[in-house]
Amino acid sequence: MTVRVNGRVVTPTGVIRQGCVEWDGDRITAVAEYPSVRDGHWILPGFVDMHTHGGGGHTFTTGDADQARSAAGFHLTHGTTTLLASLVSSPLQVMRAATEAFAPLVDEGILAGVHFEGPYLSDARCGAQNPEHLRDPSTDELAELIELGRGAVRMVTLAPERDGALEAIKLLTAARVVAAVGHTDATYEQTRAAIAAGASVGTHLFNGMRQVHHREPGPVVALLEAPTVICELVADGVHLHDGMLTFATTTAGPDRAALITDAMAAAGMADGEYELGGQAVTVTDGVARLARDGAIAGSTLTMDAALRHAVDAGIPMADAARMVATTPARAIGLGDRVGALQVGLRADLVVLDDDLNVVRVLRGGSWVE
Repeated sequence: MTVRVNGRVVTPTGVIRQGCVEWDGDRITAVAEYPSVRDGHWILPGFVDMHTHGGGGHTFTTGDADQARSAAGFHLTHGTTTLLASLVSSPLQVMRAATEAFAPLVDEGILAGVHFEGPYLSDARCGAQNPEHLRDPSTDELAELIELGRGAVRMVTLAPERDGALEAIKLLTAARVVAAVGHTDATYEQTRAAIAAGASVGTHLFNGMRQVHHREPGPVVALLEAPTVICELVADGVHLHDGMLTFATTTAGPDRAALITDAMAAAGMADGEYELGGQAVTVTDGVARLARDGAIAGSTLTMDAALRHAVDAGIPMADAARMVATTPARAIGLGDRVGALQVGLRADLVVLDDDLNVVRVLRGGSWVE
């Protein structure tokens, strides 16, 4: 049975001011003008969050399947219809257990995959990552996790200056796993070598990276200028100044800039004491920081809030919509399934009011209660 929703439809090419989206079952069947409708709500593709550690008081970082299901459910109510479960730097046994626990959730469609942010990261740029767990990349470990996950492992963030990093990137890309550059003190040249080896994502650009210098551009410039790299940006006004957010978006373009939440369990929760990867986190005024040294420890962001912040910063709605859906979907290899209001893709959409607050969420052709 064909179902329709009408309003201001945001497509990959622009906004249909008076339009409609139709679906039958779980597939979009039409996106078109619908002149009898006068404006109405905004209709955007379901959001795709390629980097989140939890939310609603629940975490992905422990590898607990019930926690993961609840965290995904929380973000779904904020319009995120596709997400990766991001872990932090952990011992191999935790990575194994999480892969085994989350693989059934990937099969079920609750998660789109697993993202290992670490443990192959820079000691100097570890940020809120636990330094006790950092180590050089191991192709043996990665091969084991990829096999164990049966397709569940979708992305791995590593620092290209660590011994064995380029070999790890080549192994990941050969296995159709996204290799991301992050938490790195790499030089410009080392980052370019990682990109040449197959790295295709910059993990939360600027954060946890060697700073830009006019005599040593570092990883930021190498990632921004590479046409094959999609750069993650945390649009919460804490991780990035709005000027940097718009600069990076203008430089890379909305087809290479993806908004992420980098959210932890405290997203959607009250200020207080939390935990991230075995480390104490204090949330004050919605900002999460490590108790031991004040380092930013993820965020309390949701994707609808990231969209609002980007639009308030001056990013046009059509561009911002690509950055919360189309671009991240393509970054993690799902652009042929989700991420746009386009015929044949899964019927995922978010209905927003004039203030860009979530009114309704559709996932796989069914309204979320």
